[in-house]
Amino acid sequence: MIQNRESFLSHVAEQLGRKPRTEGVVRPDYKHKPHLEVMKDYSKDQLVEVLKTQCLAIHTDFKETKKADLSEVIDQVLEEYDAKSVITWDDPRFEAFGLKDFQSRESVDVWRAENGSDSVALAEKADVGITFSDYTLAESGTVVLLSESGKGRSVSLLPTYYIAIIPKSTLVPRMTQATTAIHQMAERGERVPSCVNFISGPSNSADIEMSLVVGVHGPIRACYILVDDE
Repeated sequence: MIQNRESFLSHVAEQLGRKPRTEGVVRPDYKHKPHLEVMKDYSKDQLVEVLKTQCLAIHTDFKETKKADLSEVIDQVLEEYDAKSVITWDDPRFEAFGLKDFQSRESVDVWRAENGSDSVALAEKADVGITFSDYTLAESGTVVLLSESGKGRSVSLLPTYYIAIIPKSTLVPRMTQATTAIHQMAERGERVPSCVNFISGPSNSADIEMSLVVGVHGPIRACYILVDDE
């Protein structure tokens, strides 16, 4: 239920010096659409190269693998980070990508929506949080996470380190394609996620003398694992 919509829109219209418009509103069809031109003809392999280069700029580790070797590569990253405890999403893609046994380990917890506060506590204590990317923006090195009951936001925010599993099929040039896809969800009458997280590497801040500081208010290191699923 949308509350106070009419009063809010009436106030906005009043400030614009006109009456509210509740029908007949058409999205403009602009002559020039530069946001659709950036890397529009790039192949997936070309987008991979753009993503790899951007990962260097945002201080993010990057690895490539196939489905069959994904568990082994995750173990390599855990060893590099000297990480012992892990929390993952409750996401069917873990099983689809051969990680069911990985999630069954004693050192691995899985997010449980029915026990949200307990899951948050586990995420706070975990060395590593692991999620899948729903869309991956090559231009900015950004993973896009769409919220659902089993996909707690704390998994990518609270642990010391973060691993994003990136199916190659999720690669798109930039934010334009991700936001368009979300808009199309709404047009089709599908459930639109209540929260959409855009994560570009480890936490950082550059608002103090414009000097980049990494590991400020979230994971201090991040690793993207690109998986060839095509």
